[in-house]
Amino acid sequence: MQLNTFDTVSFLRDYWQQKPLLVRNPWRKWDNPLAPDELAGLACEGDVESRLITETRKTWALEHGPLTEQRFATLGKKPWTLLVQAVDHFVPDVAALLKPFRFIPNWRIDDVMVSYAVDGGGVGPHYDQYDVFLIQGLGQRLWQLGSACDAQTPLLPHDSLRLLRDFIPTEEWVLNPGDMLYVPPRWAHNGVAVGDDCMTYSIGFRAPSSAELVADWSDDLCAAMSDDDRYTDPLLPLQSNPGEISDAALDRLHAMILEKMGDRDAFAEWFGSTSSTRKYQDFDYTPNTPLTVEQLREALRQGATLYHNPASRFSFIRRAPTSILLFVDGASFECPNEMITVAERLCAQSEINMDQALIASDRAMAMLTQLYNTGSLTFAHEDSAHS
Repeated sequence: MQLNTFDTVSFLRDYWQQKPLLVRNPWRKWDNPLAPDELAGLACEGDVESRLITETRKTWALEHGPLTEQRFATLGKKPWTLLVQAVDHFVPDVAALLKPFRFIPNWRIDDVMVSYAVDGGGVGPHYDQYDVFLIQGLGQRLWQLGSACDAQTPLLPHDSLRLLRDFIPTEEWVLNPGDMLYVPPRWAHNGVAVGDDCMTYSIGFRAPSSAELVADWSDDLCAAMSDDDRYTDPLLPLQSNPGEISDAALDRLHAMILEKMGDRDAFAEWFGSTSSTRKYQDFDYTPNTPLTVEQLREALRQGATLYHNPASRFSFIRRAPTSILLFVDGASFECPNEMITVAERLCAQSEINMDQALIASDRAMAMLTQLYNTGSLTFAHEDSAHS
């Protein structure tokens, strides 16, 4: 998939996290990458995250997958929507939808959720905490946009769905196959299928909250701390009132925290590792037959091409002009000198072509072999089994 009439520079300047944007079929050639039956089949698998939302008299019910074929047969004529998460992990043609959006940093991209709805189906008016591109794949969907929301925006009472109580649409459009709508974080929106066989591809982005960062970073720090690292106060002065927590004590206690949490280099390494961890860590993508360095080298010399596993995440931190720290699926790799080129290629392209000089590099080949044997890289048309 390639975008044809979409100016990424003006989009980032004028729309990203600022206001919605409707783009009528910006693709060179739009082909719906997944059939409805294939999506339903994924929803029946135990290790695929799926949800079924049914609507009756303006009330919504939520069921979590895996679903059964019989469940689809009992839905009847009432509006319903099927949502399947991370379809890009399982369907290469859906994963290809992410390529045109790589002008957003890798670590911000989450996954491609795919929805299927019958006439009138939807998930109700709501808002998300992240940016999303909504691409109409098949059929038609009416999208209504409201105003920006926040934590004080009233919601309907519901145990599982965060639906807006007072949704007032200010704009609306019917999207046809290939049309795309960008919705910034916390912007009220509502999508309703117009006719049956309505499929929408939602490209979502990650945005960690302050609470998540502090909690997760603290957990990582605490795991490495010694119980012997404690508060001390030699030359303790006599206080006039033993109930006072002195400024000197507070300064010492505060410094203990800042010393641990204020280490930017340590934070950078932690964030690179945690943000590159696969969405579903229990899946096993290791190849049936691991390769040695020389076997991989020979395959590349013969013209083989390495590809990203669609479930894998690649990013890097530039530590110095002559060194990069590469992160792949939670693992980190020091990449100095000629290895910088390898790391940059791995992060910039999902299809990796290696020149002869890098194929001759023992260090580069050792890293690529490790990434192949852990399932982060694969050859073309190679099935990546997961379990």
